[in-house]
Amino acid sequence: MKKNKNWFHSAVGYQIYPKSFKDSNGDGIGDIQGIIEKLTYLKKLGVDFIWLNPIYKSPQFDGGYDIADYYAIDEMFGSLDDFKILLTKAHEVGIKVIMDLVVNHTSDQHPWFLESKKSKDNPYRDYYLWQEATDKKMPNDWISFFGGSAWTYDEATRQAYFHVFAKEQPDLNWKNPKVRAEIYRMIRWWLELGIDGFRLDAISHIQKEPWDFKIKSWKGDGPWQPFMNVAGIEQYMDDLKKIFDEYGALTVGEASGVRSHQASSWTNDSGYINMIFELEHNTRKPNSDGTGSIYAYKKVIMRWQEDLQAEGWNALYLENHDQPRSIDTFGDGSLESAKALAVSYMLLRGTPFIYQGQEFGMTNFPFTDSSQLRAEEVKNHYQALLTENLSADDALKKVTAGSREHARTPLQWSLDENAGFTTGQSWMEINPNFKTVNSENLSELTELYQRLIQLRHDEKAISDGSVRFHFARHLQAFVYERDEFLIMVNLGTKKAHLNFDTTSVSTDRNYQHILGSADRQFQTKMLLEAWEYHVYQKI
Repeated sequence: MKKNKNWFHSAVGYQIYPKSFKDSNGDGIGDIQGIIEKLTYLKKLGVDFIWLNPIYKSPQFDGGYDIADYYAIDEMFGSLDDFKILLTKAHEVGIKVIMDLVVNHTSDQHPWFLESKKSKDNPYRDYYLWQEATDKKMPNDWISFFGGSAWTYDEATRQAYFHVFAKEQPDLNWKNPKVRAEIYRMIRWWLELGIDGFRLDAISHIQKEPWDFKIKSWKGDGPWQPFMNVAGIEQYMDDLKKIFDEYGALTVGEASGVRSHQASSWTNDSGYINMIFELEHNTRKPNSDGTGSIYAYKKVIMRWQEDLQAEGWNALYLENHDQPRSIDTFGDGSLESAKALAVSYMLLRGTPFIYQGQEFGMTNFPFTDSSQLRAEEVKNHYQALLTENLSADDALKKVTAGSREHARTPLQWSLDENAGFTTGQSWMEINPNFKTVNSENLSELTELYQRLIQLRHDEKAISDGSVRFHFARHLQAFVYERDEFLIMVNLGTKKAHLNFDTTSVSTDRNYQHILGSADRQFQTKMLLEAWEYHVYQKI
């Protein structure tokens, strides 16, 4: 890896939510052996590395992002020996493995926190963030991402502890050098084991403002300002970078609060991490029907691409474990819309990530009953809506529009019983459309992803070239150049009229048609049908 430190420029990542990927032992829960079984599939797809959502020991209140032991694999996924086998076999087929690094907080069942709660003078007390409080008055009015106060009162010690997320996820005190030493030791342990890097979860929250910081706005990101990319985080990120560089580790940051104009300094050659996920085109803020705005998506992508063009690197994605399926959010549920979306982002400047099932068009789940919900915060939201006199149907519709639940349904491998995911009772209901939507049935979309991945591997212009956008104000046409490549996509159901005479595109050059929804030669005036896409190369 050290021989080519920018190997990830031409690489493609694949995100695995292990609990829903593949069950190998019939208990209804995806596991490490299930991932091993599918390495051949991943190799054929062409991906270069896999990112595993947390597989550490956890009470699973927040899908494994509440860690009770940083050194142990949760039994539901297998053992450390299983994980070592996965590492070996993945490396044998040329696939790297990165893990989630969750160090803003732990589970409230972590031994550190169990000790910390015992008394004010416990040696682990200042591993977490405790402040004087009463059951009626919290230290300040800050609120958590999951709603409600960011503080939870502890009757035994008459103080409250701080949590950016759920009360089951107390925040670590990064100002404590003992905490940092523990974290750095753990990071080295996993890298010594042979993993290839980390996706840094919620990393921009590890530094907090002073507790007397006043929230200036309760709109948008206003409530989160006290713990998003706060000044002083630099010292901790510098420490982490030194460790990562020592091992040549690949690092991907989830860093809310880091704006596009700031991201270059985080991800350039001297930056803290290799690449960053922008969280602005998030589909978690959809329209009331669960759909997203293509124009808003396009504007955000263009700004991030342009702000990181001179230096820095994007982590590109359409879907992840926290967002609904793109085929229904930005597309219209059709295979053609899934193809158009794939072309729109896979050839941009950055490293694309494919979320499990995205490559064959998995869709949102048709929720009909609250018993189908699994995420605790979604279930809590549903109950809260019922107390506001919403009907059960309306409450369910509201909590599932844009919900992370859609992304976490088990993978639909085949036409077999339980979609080939498990031989037992699945932990979460499988989408009933698995007979038509599965990895064996929609090879057309998968083959397109394979071609796009191959283009990234083969073409320097795609992996490292510049990016230039055209028709920026068009509501649905997404058109850009990557050096000698011209990519055009109609991201909508209406026809898109494109007149290249009004752009800086070289219309006097010959263009070879590389791929598209139809075999069509380039013309200075083009009318794109719904979801039509083309990739051309100047010759």
